Amino acid sequence: MLSTRAELNCGFAAALALAAAAALLRVTPAEAALGAPYASIASDQTTFSASIKATPHGGYTVHELTLPSGTVVREYSAVNGTVFAVAWNGPAKPNLSQLLGNYFADFITTAKTTPGGRNHLSLSRSDLVIQAGGHMRAFFGRAFLVGAIPAGVSSDELR
Repeated sequence: MLSTRAELNCGFAAALALAAAAALLRVTPAEAALGAPYASIASDQTTFSASIKATPHGGYTVHELTLPSGTVVREYSAVNGTVFAVAWNGPAKPNLSQLLGNYFADFITTAKTTPGGRNHLSLSRSDLVIQAGGHMRAFFGRAFLVGAIPAGVSSDELR
């Protein structure tokens, strides 16, 4: 009986280790985010269950995703394939962790240290600008990488 119980425990431990390894190796689709490659924008469409429309402009393309909530997310990609800006507006906040990617931590840090409440946030550095605000049913924001904006494009266009 002892060997059967030991075999069961060993089998359970092996199965648990295998499941943990599989979870670590699980491949998830890349999600478009600020500073990420343009090719991953399609995964945002799937993740957000959004309709998408791409509009080329001189030096960049705007990928406009309309979420089921009515919120509109715009992802700006340069000709080199980099998402250099994101902007949003609508009745619900989109998943900002997904949109801001590696810059989400900067957003959270700024939100925690900015006086004046949660209705407006502004981070302006030499490499990154994040502005967000709003209230229930009227959220807006934008983020862009200052050095990645294509030549001849004004940050005022990134809305």
